[in-house]
Amino acid sequence: MVAASRGRRAFKRLNRMMLVLWRLGLGPLLNAWPPLGGRILVLTHRGRVSGLKRHTPLNYGPVAGGVVCVAGYGERCDWYRNVLAEPNVEVWLPRGRWVGVATDVSEAAERVDLMRQVLLASGFAAVVAGVNPRRLDDAALAAATRDYRVIRIDRSGPAGGPAPEDLAWVMRGAAALGAVLAGWAIRRRAGLSRP
Repeated sequence: MVAASRGRRAFKRLNRMMLVLWRLGLGPLLNAWPPLGGRILVLTHRGRVSGLKRHTPLNYGPVAGGVVCVAGYGERCDWYRNVLAEPNVEVWLPRGRWVGVATDVSEAAERVDLMRQVLLASGFAAVVAGVNPRRLDDAALAAATRDYRVIRIDRSGPAGGPAPEDLAWVMRGAAALGAVLAGWAIRRRAGLSRP
C-alpha cells in the first residue's frame, strides 16, 4: 500500500509538470512521439465537492466522435469521481480543444478493446504500471485491469473562453531572448576575431 501511495504522489507531481508544459504551449511537443511518450490530453472538469475547475493530464485513445481514457487507480481517482458527478468536460488535444460529455463504459462489451487501445496509446506508462498490452491476451488484460475504469468522452461542441496556452508568452519571450543573446555572442566573437 505504501508503494501504491508513493506511485500516486509521483504521478500527481508528473501531472503538475505536464500541465505547466501544456500551458506553456508545448502540448503538441508532448505528443510528438506517441510510441514512447504516449498520447496525452488535458481533461478539464469540475471538482465534485469544491466546484472548482480542475485540469488532469491523461493518456487517451481516439474513438469515433471523441476519445477514451482510463482511470488506472480505479474508482478512487479524483478526476474519475468528478466526471461521474459532472460529466460535462473540456478536452485539450494537441490540435485544439472541445467540450464533451464523459460516460463510464467500464461495463461495456468492448471494455477490453477500449482498454487495450488506451494502454497502447500510453507509451511507456502502461509497461511501467506493470501492464503490457502487447503481450497480454484479452483474458489476461481483463484480469490485470479489473479495477481500472474506462471513460469515453464524446464531443459535443467547440470550447469557448481563453486558450489553455496562457503561459505561451514565456516560451516566446525565452526564444526572443535566446535569439538576441545568440546575435550578441556572434557579433562579439566576430569582433574579437578581427586582426
